Amino acid sequence: MPHEAFDACIEACNGCATACNHCAASCLKEADVKMMARCIALDMDCAAACQFAAATMARGSEFAKAICALCADICQACGEECGKHKHEHCQACAKACRDCAAACRAMAG
Repeated sequence: MPHEAFDACIEACNGCATACNHCAASCLKEADVKMMARCIALDMDCAAACQFAAATMARGSEFAKAICALCADICQACGEECGKHKHEHCQACAKACRDCAAACRAMAG
């Protein structure tokens, strides 16, 4: 399948990876970094998963759907954790994660 069929999901994954990287970096600057540890860890996992998913879709990998299904699960977990924190960067990340999870679930079928 040509990568154009995946464009919306690739865009969601790239946006989510950017939001997660920004959130992780911003969490490290918060006063209580220890309280943000799970958020930071999930941000890093989610950014990596999103980048991997986007790359597999761009290549038309036979594993793209399976990777997107896993990416959706990771995005959901990250979004739930970020959603617990009131920081603007966490709330923006939570939204990007929810949007990406929905796009990946739709793509994975």
